[in-house]
Amino acid sequence: MTDAGRGRDADGLHPTGTLQRPRAVIFAVLPGGQANAAADDEQLAELKELLASAEIDLAAEVVQHRDHPHARSYLYPGKLDELRRAVRHEKATVAVCEDDLTPAQVAAVLDALDDVDVLDRTELILSVFAKHAHTLEGTLQVHLAQLQYELTRMRGKGMILSRLGAGVDMRGPGETKLEVDRRVVRKRIQTLQKRIDHMAQTRRTQRARRLRADLPLVCLAGYTNAGKSTLLNALTDAEVSVRDRLFETLDPTTRTYRFRDRDYVLTDTVGFIRKLPHQLVDAFGSTLEETTIADLVLVVADASQSMHEIGERQSIVADVLQMIGSGDVPRLLVLNKIDRVDAAGRTRLAARYPDAVQVSARTGENLDGLLEYIADHFGRALREVTLLVPYSEAGVVSRLRGTAADIHEESTADGIVVRAALTPEDAGRYAAYRVDDRCGEEGAGGGEGTADREARDTGPTDEEGAGGPAHGEPA
Repeated sequence: MTDAGRGRDADGLHPTGTLQRPRAVIFAVLPGGQANAAADDEQLAELKELLASAEIDLAAEVVQHRDHPHARSYLYPGKLDELRRAVRHEKATVAVCEDDLTPAQVAAVLDALDDVDVLDRTELILSVFAKHAHTLEGTLQVHLAQLQYELTRMRGKGMILSRLGAGVDMRGPGETKLEVDRRVVRKRIQTLQKRIDHMAQTRRTQRARRLRADLPLVCLAGYTNAGKSTLLNALTDAEVSVRDRLFETLDPTTRTYRFRDRDYVLTDTVGFIRKLPHQLVDAFGSTLEETTIADLVLVVADASQSMHEIGERQSIVADVLQMIGSGDVPRLLVLNKIDRVDAAGRTRLAARYPDAVQVSARTGENLDGLLEYIADHFGRALREVTLLVPYSEAGVVSRLRGTAADIHEESTADGIVVRAALTPEDAGRYAAYRVDDRCGEEGAGGGEGTADREARDTGPTDEEGAGGPAHGEPA
């Protein structure tokens, strides 16, 4: 166990012996030579939201303005004394740092605060994830990230875990104990990784099935608490949990919806945040890879934020997408929560982000406009065709529903005349039924077909037929 984990319960918080919520004093080293309450509040706002999501009450703040934290104790001696006094005065049970702490800094702060627990930013985020993981896969991924972080913090302390001699094979019992602990943690990490890899393989098989259905794959990404899950619910009639707190939804959810006679697959992913721990990125790799094979990524942003905050968060989202390999996937910026923005604010947003779509997932405002944009984006690769399907092969028409767009049917003496927009691949597949002038001009090639998209996915495929799930059902 690390020094930071001393006296901590399963959720990463100091036990109080009662049901009373933990109380925290937050401390931070912020740039700038002089205190500025408004600027400090803005920089600490996200940490306070994380505390609320972790169900920890904020008791006090200790802020020091320096260009760099103290190398050994993070806070300089005077502020460290102030932190000690604040913790005692507020009867706080935990001290939470805005930044990540080194093991030496954790030890120094712990020594100054006696029995009060200390959490840095990464540990707080991991604690929030642990509370909000509901599925087995999500729980395993969070546990993996916690162990990976714990491994980097394991170290000996004092005489008990120190070397007692020097020379070859002259290792003390304390150091041996530390190495055993590390080996146990590494073995648990390997076990968890195998279980997660097995679940990821199942996910890839399901994904391959969707690819074979040749449905457009749309992925929701963006900063946490921007309203991605609310948007998923609004578009697909899903019932994903939505609450106004960070990282409410960790487990990916995939649903389908139908618009203009065509089915689309929509996937919600875990949200991003400033200083996102790399352990979480690694642990949730199988979840985040949904964005790498998507045909379109909807980057959802909170339009009610300040223009500066929107831009800063978009930069963070872009960096994370690039890091996980989704940098080249087409994106559309969706400015959500537009119902909280007045007319002047909407005009400024339109001027700053002219290609973005402004919507309100909560009220339904302009959701049709978003659906039209998505349909037009994928519609650019479609071809208008006319098919004559004999009544004896009416099953062909059934197979078209969901994969073709803008279908119009007419019954004639010779059979069913179908006018629809098809992908180049489908246009070639149904060439035998085509009666329009362009029948000979198009083959099965052109554009990215199912085989091309399956090549981007490394998982196995099943022998499944085409056709997607019904509206709102898991895909």
